[in-house]
Amino acid sequence: MRYELVKLANLSGNEASVYSIWLVDNQITSYDRFLNENINSFKGELSDINNRLYVIGKKTGAREHFFTPGEGNLGDGICALCDSPKKKLRLYCIRYGTLILIVGGGGEKNVKKLQENKKLKDENYFLRTISAQIAQRIKNKEIWYSENKMDFEGNLIFNDDQDD
Repeated sequence: MRYELVKLANLSGNEASVYSIWLVDNQITSYDRFLNENINSFKGELSDINNRLYVIGKKTGAREHFFTPGEGNLGDGICALCDSPKKKLRLYCIRYGTLILIVGGGGEKNVKKLQENKKLKDENYFLRTISAQIAQRIKNKEIWYSENKMDFEGNLIFNDDQDD
């Protein structure tokens, strides 16, 4: 699968850059796919999520208390955007401090463990793969942080066939 990290200009601002994953074969970002999949059942929650991402980019940065940490492997930055216990959606993200956030996909959290829901597991493990690939490219100096640390620069295009 081919994909690319793309900055979401409408959500990014002076406090944080919000990225998503452009899925080349599907011609959509993982975040837009998440929105499309859930718009009929969770319109209010999607509005809340979008507003939270807007606030993160424009006003506060990606503060730790906005997220549930530890949704992936140790040190990979995978987290879920926090919501109230009554909410049903889970959106997986990769957080790089308070300045860069990659939003992936997610779905309805109707189980205790993500491994019990194929959709949640697939979305989470996809972000784990991306996080590992970004970490390797940073180590290899193929990706680096911009001077102000708010953006990724370098090779942001991935192909699973090449990045095993």
